[in-house]
Amino acid sequence: MVPAFPTQPRRAMSSHGFPMPRRIGAVNWIGLYTLTRREVRRFLKVWVQTVAAPVVTTLLFYAVFALALGGVVRTVGDVPFLVFLGPGLVMMSIAQNAFANTSSSVLVSKVQGNIVDVLMPPLSPGELVTAWVTGGVIRGLMVGLVTAIAISLFVPMGVHAPLFILFHAVAAAMMLSLLGLLGGIWAEKFDHMAAVTNFVVTPLAFLSGTFYSIETVPPLFQFIAHLNPFFYFIDGFRYGFIGQTDGTLMTGLAVMVGVNLALWLWAWRLLTTGYKLKA
Repeated sequence: MVPAFPTQPRRAMSSHGFPMPRRIGAVNWIGLYTLTRREVRRFLKVWVQTVAAPVVTTLLFYAVFALALGGVVRTVGDVPFLVFLGPGLVMMSIAQNAFANTSSSVLVSKVQGNIVDVLMPPLSPGELVTAWVTGGVIRGLMVGLVTAIAISLFVPMGVHAPLFILFHAVAAAMMLSLLGLLGGIWAEKFDHMAAVTNFVVTPLAFLSGTFYSIETVPPLFQFIAHLNPFFYFIDGFRYGFIGQTDGTLMTGLAVMVGVNLALWLWAWRLLTTGYKLKA
């Protein structure tokens, strides 16, 4: 008789009648997919807090600037200020939520003592980094997409270079996911993570040209801005919408690739050594 529902494939059996160990191969694709799926489902279960709330916060930022202008049409170059502001706010929402996803995931697991449930399965350090970061990237891009749609209802969000938009959105989400992962590994309590957010992530985000063109600030601050990797993903992302840039696009691409590679290797090294994760 044919079963009414599909059955799982039988495990290979040894000569003694016991199941043979599953061969994983060079990459544990099942484990990688499972951990990534867990990270995505973790933030989707509370989507009002993790997706809807950041969009509302970003719209409030936009409303404050729009009201502050009082109907005065100001421009940055040839672009109206509110059009210039839109991509920066979208990118800020991508970055903040990518960081929040990985940092909260790792830190909460450490505080609750269930980080061992992630470290015990046959997942390599590279697979752990990839799964955690992928979850953060997905959340960042999802929030960014919803934010862009919401802002486009109030200000035109034209597309000048879609590949630049896609690259910088993914690269920025990856960078902040990696920073969140590093922060989560280092932090031992929520106060430590709050310090990383308040003294590292927030200043870098606000001083990256999100709300202004760096060409309007003194030369010293322009030099400092060019040392800030956040500036390059804001600038490249905004270029994809309005076709205007404050920096060199090729330099920005190189910085994004180099910083992400360095952060990935750093996170991989910490997981390899078990820094603050294994007793």
